[in-house]
Amino acid sequence: MGGYAAYIWPSYGFTALVLVALLISAWRTMRVRESEVERLRGLGADPRRRDGTSKDAV
Repeated sequence: MGGYAAYIWPSYGFTALVLVALLISAWRTMRVRESEVERLRGLGADPRRRDGTSKDAV
């Protein structure tokens, strides 16, 4: 690597660490959103509507 290994390998490690952190963050956010959707469905609200009402309330 022409003497640059001390810079290249830590860069690879840091990049891998950031990618893993982003993956974990996205996975946690997905779980929170899915549980929120299930909670709203249990209440009878349609999570796709902005006002939170069900189709029957119109």
